[in-house]
Amino acid sequence: MNTANKLTLLRVILVPIFMVLFMIDSAACHYAALGVFVLASVTDWLDGYVARKYDQMTTFGKFVDPLADKVLTTAAFLILMHYGRMSVWALMIVLAREFMVAGVRLVAAGEGKVVAASMWGKLKTVTQMIAIIAAMLLLPVRSTVFGVQPRLISDILIWLSVLFTVISGVDYLVKNWRLMELK
Repeated sequence: MNTANKLTLLRVILVPIFMVLFMIDSAACHYAALGVFVLASVTDWLDGYVARKYDQMTTFGKFVDPLADKVLTTAAFLILMHYGRMSVWALMIVLAREFMVAGVRLVAAGEGKVVAASMWGKLKTVTQMIAIIAAMLLLPVRSTVFGVQPRLISDILIWLSVLFTVISGVDYLVKNWRLMELK
């Protein structure tokens, strides 16, 4: 197994650690969870960089990397929803897009094709990770930040990431529609 794939698997392993730490009712554990989430998010960039720079791109990586991103961000979104910092509607839109993309990937795999993430998909992931980090940082804040309620800042960033989620989903569907045609 190459370095890029090991970094991807590290991200998967970090997800339950992140979740356990965040669910412990302690400020220290919440900040530790945030650190784990940031580390996991950095591995997303790093595994792609290593794969491209050292020609370590594999079918395994093309499949597991986006899956690892989905598991990480979904875990974080579920935690934010648990704490009342994410709308169930926003999460439903994100999950619907992820299921749709997974379906397209399954159809492509059935035809012997691997569909890699697009730039829109990467932008979606980055905006989701930024929104999650900001929402987690703002979770304990009770006063205003620059005169704005922390919940409003979180909502704006989360819904912005949902917008990119929808755009990337539409882009993905349009680019791969030929795989869905009835034969």
